[in-house]
Amino acid sequence: MMINRAEAEVDLSAIASNVKRIRAIAGVPVMAVVKANAYGHGLVPTAETALAAGAQWLGVALLEEALALRSAGITAPILCWLNPPGSDFLGAIRADIDLAVPSIQIYEEIVLASQIAGRAARIHIEVDTGMTRGGFLDEWEPFVELIGKSHDDVEIVGIFSHFARADEPRVEQNAQQLKRFTEMSDDLNRVGVEPALHHLANSAATLVDASSHFDLVRVGIATYGLTPDRENLGSSQSLGLRPAMTLRAKLHLVKKVPAHSYVGYGATAQTERDTVIGVVAIGYADGIPRIATGAGVLSHGKKAPILGRVSMDQFVVDLGPASQAKAGEWVTIFSSGEDGGYTADDWSVASQSINYEIVTRIGERVPRVYLQVTR
Repeated sequence: MMINRAEAEVDLSAIASNVKRIRAIAGVPVMAVVKANAYGHGLVPTAETALAAGAQWLGVALLEEALALRSAGITAPILCWLNPPGSDFLGAIRADIDLAVPSIQIYEEIVLASQIAGRAARIHIEVDTGMTRGGFLDEWEPFVELIGKSHDDVEIVGIFSHFARADEPRVEQNAQQLKRFTEMSDDLNRVGVEPALHHLANSAATLVDASSHFDLVRVGIATYGLTPDRENLGSSQSLGLRPAMTLRAKLHLVKKVPAHSYVGYGATAQTERDTVIGVVAIGYADGIPRIATGAGVLSHGKKAPILGRVSMDQFVVDLGPASQAKAGEWVTIFSSGEDGGYTADDWSVASQSINYEIVTRIGERVPRVYLQVTR
């Protein structure tokens, strides 16, 4: 029998609660973004939960993610947006997967695949409104002319773009992108192309900018109960969101060490007093950031900070001189914070990163354990 030394507990009730909260705020259909293994929470269980809670669309980056959802029996609309030239567009069309079109080359490949399939591909035109990443920019005018002449081989479902700074709601760039998105939509209308869906809002914009909601919102991080930006938008709790993931691991070893003991690779830390240390059975191979300082674990209701560098499979924490912890016990690395412990936000600060990265990078060596939706 396999005994876990670490596990990520995913509360599907929290995901359902978050989707319902988002639906109430958005006032339009919701696309739950489940790319990257649902931000580390598990692709299929998260997708099924989000749909049951009222999401009407799913969004993924990669075609293999979309196909995995179809293989699991999910029939809801799926948009896939990161398909380089040469992707299996024919397979996507046959699986009824909506495809993003960010360039003339990709559009022409999708048209060819549609002709081979004998059915129109469902496409969403991706436009660059100021993030300078994906979507049409320099090719926009020739593309508008091209698609205005004929688009019989495709069904133009939507037009979409992505905010660069929606988590900073007071910056002018947001208004500029909103204006540009409307202008580019109008460009299509003038040549007789009128997509049914216009979508621009990510989690941050969905939560704070009703003017950006249009016909559909695409919500990633908020689906998992995490704030898009704690400093600018507030905590998960203040936004009415419930963090869904709790990461925990077992203490591999507990031992007393004297003051002034060097700890870990490079001897970057030293104990300040006689204390008890714990060796936690999880490391950077599992997604724990190697550079993290200032975070730690919760043991017996008390925070125990990291000592030294995170190793590949383990890290050391200072449990304190009076600790009664024992090897084999579970410690909590991050949770919602309601238990008084560290959160994904705390770990992001400790790692000079963002909470998105903290949950998404939890690796395959860490089993996901699901708490089912309560009825």
